[in-house]
Amino acid sequence: MIRRGSILMAALVFLAAASAVTAAESEARAAVSRGIELYGEGKWREAILELRKASTAAASSEERAEALYWIGMSEIGSSEYEAAVQDLDAALALDPKGLRSLDTVYQKGRAFFHLGRYDAAILLLKGYADAADDDAREAAAAYWIGECLFSLGRLEDAKDVFSAIIEKYPGSVKYEASSYRLALIERKNIETELLKLLKWSHEESLKTVEEYQRRERSYEQAIVAYQKRIAEMLKDTRTADLEKDNRALTATLASLEADLAAAKKRAEDAAAQSAAAKAELDSRVAAASADAARAALAAAAAQTAATAVPVSQSEKIARLLAVKAGALAVKEVLLERLGAEKTVTEDAK
Repeated sequence: MIRRGSILMAALVFLAAASAVTAAESEARAAVSRGIELYGEGKWREAILELRKASTAAASSEERAEALYWIGMSEIGSSEYEAAVQDLDAALALDPKGLRSLDTVYQKGRAFFHLGRYDAAILLLKGYADAADDDAREAAAAYWIGECLFSLGRLEDAKDVFSAIIEKYPGSVKYEASSYRLALIERKNIETELLKLLKWSHEESLKTVEEYQRRERSYEQAIVAYQKRIAEMLKDTRTADLEKDNRALTATLASLEADLAAAKKRAEDAAAQSAAAKAELDSRVAAASADAARAALAAAAAQTAATAVPVSQSEKIARLLAVKAGALAVKEVLLERLGAEKTVTEDAK
């Protein structure tokens, strides 16, 4: 009886333990389901909390890896990329060959992309694409490789990848996104060409402005040099003109001095001639007066002798006065002639 009781007790304990394990597994699976549902609704933080409970309550490494996978997915959704990489690595470590292992690599590649670790992301995604067994996974991996190349600025390589997606996977969910990226790359290429053209135009404009400024400086320097040269030429010309004018004035002055000397000589000659003429005139007047007086006396004597009529003293005096008046008249005539000659001489001066 005791032995049967012990066996029964052990059986009850085993059944209780089995029931507890089954209940824990059920709770973990339910938490995973709720977490996935919250993830689908975009409630990232709530999904992470629920999935953490599932990870803690998981009865196996596979179940815990499943919970960690969805935690990593939710963290990518909430932009917690570093945490996502850690949880995805933990999921891979727990179940490296599990059903989620390949998709875990893909999600880790996406997280690397968002962290800017483009080269590492490309390596992971290429490995994922090579291991993928369907077009959807290959197209998804190719799309994120194209995004990495686009972010690295390798636009032509990215263009080739997106073009390949459109050609090989027209039914892929990444078809529209790839078409958009191709249009964006084309626009960027156009912008790049326009920027190059604008840069070239700007550089050419700068060169034109610099060339204009250089020529302007050259012209200004040339103008200054020409102005200086013209000033020197004008200075030389003024000096030459002044010297020429000075020579002309000197010649004119010499000519005027010569004319003045000649005029002075003529005036002196005229004065001498006038003095000589006056002296001669005075001499002639005196001689004429004497001749007239003698003639008058002779005439009177002849008349007296002819008539033999005695002349009174008063008559003699009257006759002498008449003779004297005639002599004075002759003198006036001679003086008038002398005055006329003097006027002519002064005009000559």
